[in-house]
Amino acid sequence: MSVLFVTGTGTEIGKTVTTAAIAAAALAGGRSVAVLKPAQTGVGAHETGDAAEVERLAGPVTTAELARYPDPLAPATAAQRAGLPPVGPEEIAESAAKLAASHDLVLVEGAGGLLVRFDADGNTLADAARLAGAPVLVVVQAGLGTLNATALTALALRSYGLHCPGVVIGSWPAAPDLAARCNLADLPDAAGAPLLGLVPEGSGALPPSDFRAAAPDWLAPELGGTGDFRTSPSSFSRSFPG
Repeated sequence: MSVLFVTGTGTEIGKTVTTAAIAAAALAGGRSVAVLKPAQTGVGAHETGDAAEVERLAGPVTTAELARYPDPLAPATAAQRAGLPPVGPEEIAESAAKLAASHDLVLVEGAGGLLVRFDADGNTLADAARLAGAPVLVVVQAGLGTLNATALTALALRSYGLHCPGVVIGSWPAAPDLAARCNLADLPDAAGAPLLGLVPEGSGALPPSDFRAAAPDWLAPELGGTGDFRTSPSSFSRSFPG
């Protein structure tokens, strides 16, 4: 896939770090990577945004940001409060296509969950992905409550006719509880798609060199990684103690 949209079942669940891990794995495989952040919210004009954070962790990627709004809100609301124009799905799809013309992989990181509004017309990341004809990876939480949120996101993706190649747990705890361990087996059923990665909690705090060295092991080969995530829950417990 030359363009991959990255969404989540909510906010603050590891989308940016997961995007960085995929970028790092692709770079390690000799691929050129671009990261597109359609709407960056909650960040000031001179502060570091998500695309720059991906570059810091993953290495030399091309970054692009279509709009930046200071309030930490949904893009449509943040744009309205700032008196700035919103970002529409056509602009997102066109920007992704332009980047794809000169890069092996384009990662488009959304804001919050799949159906967060980008403009007053109610357009979402799903609308942009449909225009782009691109698959949508879903980053999910590890523990209790994630199955329902994952199933709802998967249902929304199907309603848009979008393909979900899989899900990634964006912050796998060092000591997973019973719910998290059981979810390893249950998440693929909820998503209707395979589990393609476990990104350990706190990974974003690693030195960039350590992050880049470890990232491929967190991901399945479908995402350019070296890990095997089509296995039984018992094998996860061996790889991720606790």
